[in-house]
Amino acid sequence: MTEHFVRPDTAAFLQFLNSQTGPKMHEIPVADARNMMLAMRHVADAEVGELAVMRDIAIPGPAGTIPARLYDAREGRAPGLVMVFYHGGGFVIGDIDSHEPYCAEAARQLDMPIISIDYRLAPEAPFPAAPEDCEAATRWVADNIPCTGLVLSGDSAGGNLTVVTAMALRDRPCSKPVVAQYPIYPAVAEHEPWPSYEAFKQGYLLTEDSMDFFMSSYAGDGSWRIAPLHHDLAGMPPAIVITAGLDPLRDQGRAYAARLIEAGIRTTYIEASGNIHGFICLRKGIPSSHQDITNGLSALKELLAEIA
Repeated sequence: MTEHFVRPDTAAFLQFLNSQTGPKMHEIPVADARNMMLAMRHVADAEVGELAVMRDIAIPGPAGTIPARLYDAREGRAPGLVMVFYHGGGFVIGDIDSHEPYCAEAARQLDMPIISIDYRLAPEAPFPAAPEDCEAATRWVADNIPCTGLVLSGDSAGGNLTVVTAMALRDRPCSKPVVAQYPIYPAVAEHEPWPSYEAFKQGYLLTEDSMDFFMSSYAGDGSWRIAPLHHDLAGMPPAIVITAGLDPLRDQGRAYAARLIEAGIRTTYIEASGNIHGFICLRKGIPSSHQDITNGLSALKELLAEIA
């Protein structure tokens, strides 16, 4: 059996996590699962910290208002780049509150406005509600937030939404250019015999049972919006792709970065060795995650400085 490098603080967090008794997230009502994820924020993530602006926004969407939240380290600034962020949670859980500490940290480190999108969730609103909301919200940001261009980012399911929104805006551009994409441990393919899936599908936070629960709730039609890895990536924006070394989704992220490079897209791939899926929301539970977050955001800043 292959031995995998596990950081000491990751090992300690996994020991704590795997020692918890009671039903698992996929075994309880969806509303309770969402509350469980929010509760995990207060146990495992850092505090929001100081920020000049945290303001809720109401965006008109295809099925009603899409809630969003603006984070900015400055009270005012000249128009520049804006990041549109799509939270993770398997298309079923997660929201703008669960990812608030990360968005605040990204706003500080990038010195850039971050707009987090609270798209509709399954099973109440299955596929294609999430990508439709994310595309509509991103177009609205381009039209209504003073900016010169967009950076798209998200984690896990939000990584998928980052990629498919970038593809949609490549094929039918919005009023501002998408200058970069930053998918974080993205879900970009359906279940295939990925070595990382077999190695880490139990005991590393994101489990096979939870992934099956998420995808059965979300459903889908096998289209490019479910598995963008296998569709045309020519003309996509420059990318920073980051994965976690102990993540069942790791090899999907690796493959996505490789396919971007094959398509001639400027791409930087980063792997958080010894860390797990979800690390951007685990700065208290796994303190070394802060450096992984900084590594990714620093690479993004370098990319944006070079292509500006």
